[in-house]
Amino acid sequence: MTPTLVVIGNVFLDLKGYASHAYDPIGKNVGDVRFVHGGVGRNVAANLAALGGETRLLATVDDGAPSREIVERLDALGADTRFIRPADRGMGMWMAIVDADGNLAGSISRQPDFAGLARLLEDAGEEALRDATHLVLSVDLTEAITRRAIELAKRFGIPVYGLPNNLQVIGEHPALLGALDCFVCNHVEAERLSGRPWGSISNEERLASLRAFVDERELRAMVVTLGAEGSVYYDRAAGRSGFQPAFPARLVDSSGAGDAFAAGTAFALSRGLPLDRAVVCGAKVAGWVVESDRNECADARERMGRDDIFEKMGLI
Repeated sequence: MTPTLVVIGNVFLDLKGYASHAYDPIGKNVGDVRFVHGGVGRNVAANLAALGGETRLLATVDDGAPSREIVERLDALGADTRFIRPADRGMGMWMAIVDADGNLAGSISRQPDFAGLARLLEDAGEEALRDATHLVLSVDLTEAITRRAIELAKRFGIPVYGLPNNLQVIGEHPALLGALDCFVCNHVEAERLSGRPWGSISNEERLASLRAFVDERELRAMVVTLGAEGSVYYDRAAGRSGFQPAFPARLVDSSGAGDAFAAGTAFALSRGLPLDRAVVCGAKVAGWVVESDRNECADARERMGRDDIFEKMGLI
């Protein structure tokens, strides 16, 4: 049976400014400015579809030309867009500055109104999930959406892979993490959740901190991304933990790397790979995406075919 992954999350239209030289936050900066399709849900779904996975996105957009372009691009990547519906302020906006090295220098976002998504989940959630095999959930939409999505996944016996958006819901309701089969976040988010430092410590200390947090909260599995340093992971059920280095990449824009990593990891997990192998796929996809000025790697399937590591893992 071919895995079918449902993604529940948000869609954003990103306005990105790319500095040509050293970025001055209070001065004038010359570079390029462009619109990019974004949002955690859209980014994950786009990368899953580009990898060749059966993917459907349940999300809301606005009723306008940019939203139609976003849906058309997802269609072109092979995603199932039947469960993307227009709603009043159904799409968010994110304004970001990317410095000359490709790193995020600053941002501000306008969150969508999630009332439309809540209605969509009630109206179409069962239809979207009934014949699915896995759910990838942005857990920081609203508490009600998160609980309803998890409830539906449990009803249909579907594993849930979660990733944060802004930590508002998980920060206020950390027990929700216990319902996830795997949780993926970055080191800044891990520090906020655990209250433990993650920046200037060794990978051995990070692993010890991760294992302690997962054991204390009785979570099943968790991955913490470390940017260019790689990631650390812990599968409590399997008793496996470790460090996965990042793969070499020519950095253009790092802002979509976390969503790409989550998509690659979920893709591999849905095909039966253990977490210590799935994060290899996540690291590969993240490396491809940071080499692009988009938030997805459109030729991911072709790249997989040229990389022996995917054949060895049985993903092609």
